[in-house]
Amino acid sequence: MAPAKNIQPASIRGYLITGLLIWVPLVITLWVLSVIVGTMDQSLALLPERWHPRALFGRDIPGLGVLLTLVVILVTGLLTRNFLGQRIVVIWEAAVGRIPIVRSIYSSVKQVSDTVLSPTGQAFRKALLVQYPRPGAWTIAFQTGTPAEEIRRLVGEEMVSVYVPTTPNPTSGFFLMLPSADVIELGMSVDAALKYVVSMGVASPIDAATDKRGTRIAAPSGAPQRR
Repeated sequence: MAPAKNIQPASIRGYLITGLLIWVPLVITLWVLSVIVGTMDQSLALLPERWHPRALFGRDIPGLGVLLTLVVILVTGLLTRNFLGQRIVVIWEAAVGRIPIVRSIYSSVKQVSDTVLSPTGQAFRKALLVQYPRPGAWTIAFQTGTPAEEIRRLVGEEMVSVYVPTTPNPTSGFFLMLPSADVIELGMSVDAALKYVVSMGVASPIDAATDKRGTRIAAPSGAPQRR
């Protein structure tokens, strides 16, 4: 009978790392989906008690709230496309605009959502390379638009508004207004750049065959020209 092969500590560590590489993305993905589905399932509270899944089927059915949310969004979009729906929206926004504090929050959120979700908007349509937080240190940013006319007039040069996300949580970050000459537009897609940020630079999109290398559109001040 052949003697059992000894398992070295290095091999055990390698097996653990391999297992983590399989389970960590899967668990995090399932957790995010669970949070999203759980949040959207709260829309079932809009229904009368007798229409709840527990009353109809004797138990809760995860995911029904997602379908209800999608139906509500679809019906809202259909209704607001006609004249009567548009008038209701105008009256609703006028009423909200009369409430202190609420009007500031609502108008700000609406302006952001209109800009980001609009098919013709330029917000988050470009991935950029900028020097932040100091010259010589580079990071990924996303173009959100152009500064107000007053700011451009006071600064005296063309500016661009950018959002610099934090890692690994890109939902928080910094809003910067930079000279257009100090910004490099990247060839990679916004999705690829976001994945690059979330992975803390581990998942480099430049290594993928489907991504394009970035192109310098304007040399940042003080930076050497690329040959």
